[in-house]
Amino acid sequence: MALLVIASCQLMVVLDITIVNIALPQIQRSLDFSTTSLSWVVNAYTLTFGGLLLLGGRVGDILGRRRVFIFGVLLFVLASLLGGLAQNAGQLLAARALQGVGGAIASPTALSLVSTTFREGPERNRAFGVFAAVSAGGGAIGLLAGGVLVEWLNWRWVLFVNVPIGLLIALATPRWIKESERHPGRFDITGALTSTAGMVLLVYGFIRAAQDGWRDALTLASFAVAVVVLAGFVLTERRSRQPITPLHMFADRNRAGTYGIMLCLAAAIFGMFFFLTLFVQNVLEFSPLEAGLAFLPVSAVIAVGAGLASRFLPVYGPKPFMVVGALLAAAGLAWLTLTDVHSTYAGSVLGPMLVFSLGMGMEFVSLTLMALSDVPTPETGAASGLLNATQQVGGSLGLSILVTMYGTASANEAEKQIPLFLQQATPAARLRFERTGQLPKPWSDEILTAGVSASFIMAAIFTAVAALIALIVIQVRPSDLERLKGGAGPAPM
Repeated sequence: MALLVIASCQLMVVLDITIVNIALPQIQRSLDFSTTSLSWVVNAYTLTFGGLLLLGGRVGDILGRRRVFIFGVLLFVLASLLGGLAQNAGQLLAARALQGVGGAIASPTALSLVSTTFREGPERNRAFGVFAAVSAGGGAIGLLAGGVLVEWLNWRWVLFVNVPIGLLIALATPRWIKESERHPGRFDITGALTSTAGMVLLVYGFIRAAQDGWRDALTLASFAVAVVVLAGFVLTERRSRQPITPLHMFADRNRAGTYGIMLCLAAAIFGMFFFLTLFVQNVLEFSPLEAGLAFLPVSAVIAVGAGLASRFLPVYGPKPFMVVGALLAAAGLAWLTLTDVHSTYAGSVLGPMLVFSLGMGMEFVSLTLMALSDVPTPETGAASGLLNATQQVGGSLGLSILVTMYGTASANEAEKQIPLFLQQATPAARLRFERTGQLPKPWSDEILTAGVSASFIMAAIFTAVAALIALIVIQVRPSDLERLKGGAGPAPM
């Protein structure tokens, strides 16, 4: 029951990243977002989530993980309610940012509760397997749930649905989860603020570049200030007695490699869900419900990959699953680059999605176990927060890079399609284009598909880099295999 409560919270937090994706076309029409600015509906959540995860994990270590877990869930519920009631783009983005704060408090605490609730060995392996499957597969479940809610109700219910779920989790937590021991310490507020501000500026720079070009003064200023702020974050962490990012964790090559792999893979999986959602709804003309059902196989295959990895990890160690998983993900994304306006779901989308999902299922279990292996109990919250932070920051930063690729490729394609449209358009169609700036089908489909294909090329490069890191950096020691089998490896202090 403890695992059910913890996994339900993680599902709600992860699901909320993609449940909104399926509603993006409706949100765009309802609140007047452009295609490039639309990514901020995702990024407003993931940036505050990723930027404050380190502080959230530290808060749980100091104040007690159960009470912090409950507070994070209730804050998430409040933000979801406000988001569902939003009347304009600014209100929605503010609510999504507040959701990120709640998720940043609840999610690392949930992962550290798994680490401290279950004994090291097969029991913890299975628990991490469930947690990792929920983390990776929750995105596809979110698309299905979002499809149902948007089809039968409207986009606001993809936020309202969190309210009853979150309240049930908050009520069940005191009954099934014990409070953890407190570890006295201080909060690194400066580190939390500089890390979050630096990442927001960096992502804004990429989004701005997609809209206004790389020579835009504000684009260049955003990148410059981001570098300064992030450098200040590193200096702050080096000088702090109790940093939110204990830099000594990067001294372990396996843990440092794990964070690098997670950064790359998160960029790929965020991009895959974001762009495929647009493709199947706009080009294949799937309804929201049909789009949600189209992603359902992803969750099933991720669960299969996670199950295989958690079962055979004690035998082979995590490295083979990290390498093979990343290569499978890269192959699936490379396959998706072949999609065009004539593609079908069964012929061009389903196969690569399943290959990608199998690889991701293997990856997430291996990465979770490696990141928390041999971490002292007082630092499990910080280690959990750092792993989650690399996932969310990697997703936000990666999505902004992919959106930039999309914007550049689609703009180039538009230069080809506009003359073709003008040659064939009726006077009424030309007038409508001059008024809205939007091309009708099939020209708009050609532009979107060109942008999506370019984005998948970059996503495949991200996963190939992850495979290279796993192959070169990760080293599995005999003591690691002993711990995975439940033997006596070095005990955390």
